Amino acid sequence: MAIVFLEAEPSGEDTEPSESDDPVEECRRIFDEFEREVQKKDCGRQVSTQKRLSIQESGSKVPLETRQRYAKSFLAECFKFCNTVNEAIDKALIEEQSVYDRCGSKNMYLNFAVKTLKKLRDHVFTDGALYELLKDYLLTEEQLNENNFPRPNPEKNGSAILTGIVKNTGYSAFKRVCCRCGEVYAVTSSGEHRRKEECNYHSGRVLEQKVPGGTEKRYSCCERIIGSAGCQIAKLHVHDGRREKLEGFMKTLIKSPPFDGNYGVYALDCEMCYTTHGMELTRVTVVDAKLQVVYDTFVKPDGKVVDYDIRLSGATEDVLKNTTTSLRDVQAILLNLFSADTILIGHSLENDLFALKLIHGTVVDTSIVFPHRLGLPHKRALRSLMADYLRRICQDDVGGHNSREDAIACMELMLWKVKEDNKRRKW
Repeated sequence: MAIVFLEAEPSGEDTEPSESDDPVEECRRIFDEFEREVQKKDCGRQVSTQKRLSIQESGSKVPLETRQRYAKSFLAECFKFCNTVNEAIDKALIEEQSVYDRCGSKNMYLNFAVKTLKKLRDHVFTDGALYELLKDYLLTEEQLNENNFPRPNPEKNGSAILTGIVKNTGYSAFKRVCCRCGEVYAVTSSGEHRRKEECNYHSGRVLEQKVPGGTEKRYSCCERIIGSAGCQIAKLHVHDGRREKLEGFMKTLIKSPPFDGNYGVYALDCEMCYTTHGMELTRVTVVDAKLQVVYDTFVKPDGKVVDYDIRLSGATEDVLKNTTTSLRDVQAILLNLFSADTILIGHSLENDLFALKLIHGTVVDTSIVFPHRLGLPHKRALRSLMADYLRRICQDDVGGHNSREDAIACMELMLWKVKEDNKRRKW
């Protein structure tokens, strides 16, 4: 029996990795990519990849070179979640030996090795590890207030406060301020419009651009300058209800800790429309860390719909006319599914929690994790983040907002972020 030592091979040319049909070549690529990343970040830590691995040669059912390559790829993956270099090496050796012991031929070895490699890649997202890693991205109480998350009103049970809202002097019981164009309009006691007035507004964000001699601000929807006439026309003015709809909020409950300490990780997204009561929920989707939808339902608004607004909702009149699920029904299910310590992921999640009338403070917000270069109040669009980081197109303008697509996108972004940051852990 001979003991063979593996040394880290010199890294090759730094090119974009590509998936290979050959599992051995894929194995080599994984480790080479890992070595190049280490060399870029800190040449002084070469010991982490130059540390020797020992593999015992026994029999000839699998070429030693194949075992060496997979041991190195196992090591590359183990470095992402083990606490020390030696722990990663020991883990890689144990996994490789386990694969070898179970196989009866080279083909069986390759099959088991590929499955083990996938298991190691996904290790960071299992057994509560993802929950622990996501704690680094949780919003602080200061950030929750800064981003206008609904917080409990200490003076009134079941009521919320929004620290970012400033009362508008034009608002009264029979007046509303249009959240799209800023015009004040009159309403009846039930919230219906006294007069039909067209709403002329800009649907895009305000973008700041550099120009000779300084900067200028333009709307992303039409590239017109700030103050120009709106490029969109709607039949009626609308309001979001944030100045008056602060009652009926439910706070997620403190529950007994689960055996593994994992209170759950979910991504959440909502669709809304404008009603006589303000902006109301029309659909909610919740997905888990496996990107599986665990809850998805359309919701009947309490008020009369004024504008479905395709940018906010994929729901239509035909979809909602047969919907009987109420906001209270949704709250009951979510309060059972979540606890106060459950990590909720979303993009500008304060809007979703307001629509759900939920008070929850254990949140990860992709608009904060991936900040705009100009800082708040500027926020990057979710589709922009997906295109930049995951190289995918999200949220088709033609089809309108899709809560399922966006919830999955938020979870994928954070899975990517955790995995990338975990590669940069210090040893």
